[in-house]
Amino acid sequence: MSHKNLYYKGFKSALPIVLGYLPLGFAYGVLGIKSGLSILDVIIFSLLCYAGSAQFIGVNLWSLGADPISMIITIFIVNLRHLLYSTSLSQYFKNISTVHIPILSFFITDESYAVSITDFNNGIKPEKNYLYQLFLTSYLSWVMSSALGALFGAKIGGKLDLGLDFALPAMYIALLFMQLNNSKKTIIAIISGLLSLWFYFIIPGNLNIIIAAIIGSLLGVILNEL
Repeated sequence: MSHKNLYYKGFKSALPIVLGYLPLGFAYGVLGIKSGLSILDVIIFSLLCYAGSAQFIGVNLWSLGADPISMIITIFIVNLRHLLYSTSLSQYFKNISTVHIPILSFFITDESYAVSITDFNNGIKPEKNYLYQLFLTSYLSWVMSSALGALFGAKIGGKLDLGLDFALPAMYIALLFMQLNNSKKTIIAIISGLLSLWFYFIIPGNLNIIIAAIIGSLLGVILNEL
């Protein structure tokens, strides 16, 4: 596939993410204003953090008056799953110059990981042209939708409840179903989900997700060897 076609494929693959980010980013922007952040704060948070679930948690902690250290630690724990994403993608980055890897790593999210790993498994060559187009298109759509949400939230004074709480879990469910193309992955998904629910009731905080994800990853390695 030519460089031009790889750029086009990256853009095309990013479109479902963009469609998902528009309501999510907008909801985050409105929530950020309702939580007491300024329009500029909301945008800078998206530019520098770029982690949807962590940003939602961050603005919620801000509204509750949490101290900065608690916010940093909480967001760090929530984003630990990105270590698993990076480890999984590292096998596809072997032919990419090390100059680009730190830059590309910044743009890895739940959604961009799910789409890229699916494309790689379907035969798309893991080159930087494809990845930059996929990642940057997704990133810019998130930042722009966040800005629009912040502007709207400032305009209405944060008094309107948009009822978009379902948007984030809905996107994760859609991404999950993109991966369920064989029985092994289906089994891993079911077991990981059940473990996460179980750990939720016995482990405080968000560690249930991290632990279930690690166990699910180990199970995936074991089943892949069978």
